[in-house]
Amino acid sequence: MPELPEVEVVRAGLEPAVTGATIASVEVFDERSLRRHDGPSEDFVHRLTGAVLERPQRRGKFLWIPVGASEALVIHLGMSGQVLLRQAGAEDLRTRIRFDLDTGDRINFVDQRIFGSMAIDELVDAGFGETVPTQVSHIARDPLDPHFDEALFRTRLAKKNTGIKRALLDQGLISGIGNIYADESLWRAKLHYETPTATLSTAKVTLLLHEVRAVMVQALAEGGTSFDEQYKNVNGTSGYFERSLQAYGQQGKPCPRCGRLIVREQFMNRGSHFCPFCQRMPKVAL
Repeated sequence: MPELPEVEVVRAGLEPAVTGATIASVEVFDERSLRRHDGPSEDFVHRLTGAVLERPQRRGKFLWIPVGASEALVIHLGMSGQVLLRQAGAEDLRTRIRFDLDTGDRINFVDQRIFGSMAIDELVDAGFGETVPTQVSHIARDPLDPHFDEALFRTRLAKKNTGIKRALLDQGLISGIGNIYADESLWRAKLHYETPTATLSTAKVTLLLHEVRAVMVQALAEGGTSFDEQYKNVNGTSGYFERSLQAYGQQGKPCPRCGRLIVREQFMNRGSHFCPFCQRMPKVAL
């Protein structure tokens, strides 16, 4: 699933093309892509036709484009959703929803597995003069958000009775981190994925947040991570951060730090990739 860097790459790609543009027409080809929209496809089409798009925004893995002061077009990419910016008349296979803009641009929402979605949602106050869609209001701020409260995160983390990777994947605690960037950040911070959150010192949490931010900034600079054709930016091209991965997907290869082999263990119906030497499970006193 696209994580924060991939969604931010899409947001930044859309921004210059859609900000201030008017939606001339909307076509819905598959209503399954509107399962989070409160209403039929006709309602979605009617309310967006003629709407003026404002600057795209993001929190964690959620992307939205405000349309007026009180509503927004919410976009969730799911496992394979793509928002492709095209010229008028351009076609893409598996396009589920299409927007033609008054600028001559076309936006195709392509989704092979139909786990992504679009919806019109109400905007609610999020503090600091910001608004977010109601569907996003339960999502915590992400580590690249200028209003991310590091002290609050440390306090809430210390009260968690879980392993550190589970905490990083909790979008109500910290958003935008998925399996790829959790594994990479934990490798950089030399933390085992099952390290109990309550045992982490302030210095360790500070280091981990530093590494989370560093790996995401690097991934952003490299266009995100693309292992297959399911994630692409708005121009239809793939990111190349997979070439920089140190732990995720590197099982059987030498750890870049110590030379021991990276291993993969089953974790939450997915996998955790780590170095068993550099990222040793801490001993917990009985």
